[in-house]
Amino acid sequence: MTQQGGPDSAGQGPEHQVSTCEQGRFCVARCTCGWRGPARRARSQARTDAEGHTAVAL
Repeated sequence: MTQQGGPDSAGQGPEHQVSTCEQGRFCVARCTCGWRGPARRARSQARTDAEGHTAVAL
């Protein structure tokens, strides 16, 4: 697993720590808040999904 996120600024709201995990031929991004991205064949796309989530969550 690779961590992609960090704590929110000024401690507002829940902490978002995003990671990616392999599920067979697919890669999925997940967050500690419960969010889960779609299964992707490209790891880079799963990481992009994770970056988009953390940008919106802030």
